Amino acid sequence: MDDVLAPAEPANMTVAGIRARYAADPAQTRGREFGEVEGGVRGPRSAYQRDRDRIIHSIAFRRLKHKAQVFVAPYGDHYRTRLTHSLEVAQVGRVIARALGLDEDLTEALCLAHDIGHGPFGHAGERALQRALSQQGGFDHNAHTLRVLMRLESPYCTHEGLNLSWETLEGLAKHNGPVSSANPLPWALRELDDAFPLDLGRWSSLEAQVAALADDIAYDNHDIEDGLRAGFLSLDQLLSMPFIADQWDAIGRKFPGVAQDRLQRELIRSQIGWMVTDVIEETKGRIAQAGVETAQDVRNAGMQLAGFSIGVAEAERKLKSFMYEKLYYHPAQKRTAELADNLIAGLFAAYAGDPALLPEDWRRALPDAEPQRSRHIADFIAGMTDRYAIRCHAEIFGHAPEELSNV
Repeated sequence: MDDVLAPAEPANMTVAGIRARYAADPAQTRGREFGEVEGGVRGPRSAYQRDRDRIIHSIAFRRLKHKAQVFVAPYGDHYRTRLTHSLEVAQVGRVIARALGLDEDLTEALCLAHDIGHGPFGHAGERALQRALSQQGGFDHNAHTLRVLMRLESPYCTHEGLNLSWETLEGLAKHNGPVSSANPLPWALRELDDAFPLDLGRWSSLEAQVAALADDIAYDNHDIEDGLRAGFLSLDQLLSMPFIADQWDAIGRKFPGVAQDRLQRELIRSQIGWMVTDVIEETKGRIAQAGVETAQDVRNAGMQLAGFSIGVAEAERKLKSFMYEKLYYHPAQKRTAELADNLIAGLFAAYAGDPALLPEDWRRALPDAEPQRSRHIADFIAGMTDRYAIRCHAEIFGHAPEELSNV
């Protein structure tokens, strides 16, 4: 499960070579915000293959290599970043998509792009930007993903954004489920939906539902591995959860005498395999029970079709609670989050108070009026990597907290 390369069989094919009728079909795409002719001289790529390729070649995607997954700007080379996490999510997503007969390219595009809207320092940075924009509509990393892909990342001469297909944008907007109109939408999502409606009130494609589950599976297990490496978690703590202890015992019986560090990595692979297998079987059952036959049936089903079984869902919830208690809310992590929050708040206040501190191209484009002015500054900060934010803070204030490189 840790091979992040694309599978050997042709794209969009299951192991049996059959695309499911309920899969997203690139030949039936609802199109792009700005009209384009699909295919062309660059080869017979499908709409979703082109989306994936545009995401991979984007500057925003490259910046993920220096954005925190769990640990901020770590000294060690073996810790995950948002980039390596996204690659691992894509690998898990493709495995599930293939087993279910879904479109692997759409699944992969969604997995690769799902974290592009994160600013520096993960959720700590997001909280600081949310406060800074509290009077201008707030900040939400999922909505910002759409803003980056539809407006800010603009390498083409003919239109803003990457001009991704409707299905990719829809999946990113609601991969965690329908976006209720009962609550105010994040301003970025509202403006983008007004320009290119994404049918926010209904469930998304199975490919998007699978991408969300692949994200959970990847970070649930890979954050454990990084936590163990950093010494923030111990094996004894993990084994307090019976479903992990059962896997550990089975691995020990299968590989007697093997060194503990290798057994721990085998445990992570075993956990991922267990969750992936469960999702595949549970989702097949839900699809059959719902009588789903087409991609439109998926959106009309009124329920989540891809998911864990009841038992594994409960175990996964317990694992998340454990990770929050032992890793994400570890005293050292909480201290790092506080420093990161203060750093981002300081940067925003500095740029808002003296726009001359902005790089020239961002300063030239700075709007005169609110809320666009503050949102423009937030766009600049949200695009920063962890280390660039630290460097900017040091240039403006003469220092940056050393503790932000804490691993």
